[in-house]
Amino acid sequence: MTDLNENEIEALKAAVRGAIGTASALEALRENVMALDPRADISTEDLEQLERVTLAHAVSSQALRGFVESMRARRA
Repeated sequence: MTDLNENEIEALKAAVRGAIGTASALEALRENVMALDPRADISTEDLEQLERVTLAHAVSSQALRGFVESMRARRA
């Protein structure tokens, strides 16, 4: 395997780890979100936490997607 391929695979692994890490953070919020009373308002703190975690997950997932697309483009 060439250095380029080795570096590319290591970068892919890092991107997957990042997306999995943020997915785990989102999963950790599931129980609290599912327990919310639909007749009550959500607290500012809960909204801020959801915003922070979902933004991190969106960014890491998009970075992984972009990396995979660039890998495919190099092989086309």
